[in-house]
Amino acid sequence: MSSLTLPPRRRLSSALAAALTASGVLAAQPVNAAPAEAHPRLSVVPACGAPTGDRMSCLALVRADVAPQQGMLSAAPAGLGPADLQHAYGLPTAARGSGQTVAIVVAFDNPRAEADLATYRAQYRLPPCTTANGCLRKVDQNGGTRLPAADVGWGEEAALDLDMVSAACPNCRILLVEASEPDMEALGAGVNTAARLGARYISNSYGGREDASTTRYDAAYFTHPGVAITAASGDSGYGTMYPATSPRVTAVGGTALRRSGGPRGWTEVAWSGAGSGCSAFTAKPGRQRDTGCERRTITDVSAVADPATGVAVYDTYGVGGWLVVGGTSASAPIIAAAYALAGTPPADSDPASFPYGRAGALHDVTSGSNGSCTPEYLCTAGPGYDGPTGLGTPNGVTAFQAG
Repeated sequence: MSSLTLPPRRRLSSALAAALTASGVLAAQPVNAAPAEAHPRLSVVPACGAPTGDRMSCLALVRADVAPQQGMLSAAPAGLGPADLQHAYGLPTAARGSGQTVAIVVAFDNPRAEADLATYRAQYRLPPCTTANGCLRKVDQNGGTRLPAADVGWGEEAALDLDMVSAACPNCRILLVEASEPDMEALGAGVNTAARLGARYISNSYGGREDASTTRYDAAYFTHPGVAITAASGDSGYGTMYPATSPRVTAVGGTALRRSGGPRGWTEVAWSGAGSGCSAFTAKPGRQRDTGCERRTITDVSAVADPATGVAVYDTYGVGGWLVVGGTSASAPIIAAAYALAGTPPADSDPASFPYGRAGALHDVTSGSNGSCTPEYLCTAGPGYDGPTGLGTPNGVTAFQAG
């Protein structure tokens, strides 16, 4: 891909890369060594480039070995759909979610966001969510209508987030906040705007370098009592990213989710690409009791993120259509939607602490690894708390309620 010259803010989108790969123009890139060994034909393209300096990267990974298709399909699209996610995680979507607003914070604009969301929801017979019916709202980082420049990579991130909130909470309203740049100041302003506009659940599917600035960012952007804020843990295996290391957020790791013949009907293992580890800067929040990390440990909970068992997403900004997408960018909005289904947090509460009081109401993920480390639980799943999957994955929404 380095031979292609792209104009500013028009990085090669994963949808475009997938289409070019399918035609033999580009060689797809493996997720990392472990998935490539387990799935020798699996290849993915990151929606965004790697984070650099103070720039954040979105954490969506698009399957490059699945050719995108356009429009409504007669057969189910490839990838996990809403019914799969709702069944696997026991989500009470029929009766809950009405009146709740889930916010999605991204950088740049996706000008096709509403139209593509309409196709996704129509394909799966979900109720329409449009600006006209008051379900969908799109604003800039300050809450206005001066939307930022468009970007195909971050546009794919927005499509993924919109579709995952829709899949997990079809009755929820959605607020899409688009920041002017992929840095913490702009994205953090978007988080503050989402909270100011009334969203009690805010999803952040991006991450960047953890450094000494994190304490300042925590105070400036993530101090919102009574607001459930989720952050993706990362897609590069063992290692930490910010804002997942913030003590004010629910850090969301990733799993591989597959159908099985057992009582649940599904099996999950830790995804080898999920981020986890011990923060170098952030003090351990009171909710955490693990003893192998003196500071903040990530993650807290998890959901499907492995591209090999990825979710169906519809995005046509660039070259695309129906895609199969993974990354912890998929799991973070699923968990934000689970909080919304659980009900409004008390105004003075810390929603990130809720799962720690109700860990028994989660699916405990007990196998899989994202690397080598000491102590082993920081990178290897096992009974109880571990780094890659945290306390586990949703089993209904009781774990996301106060008390």
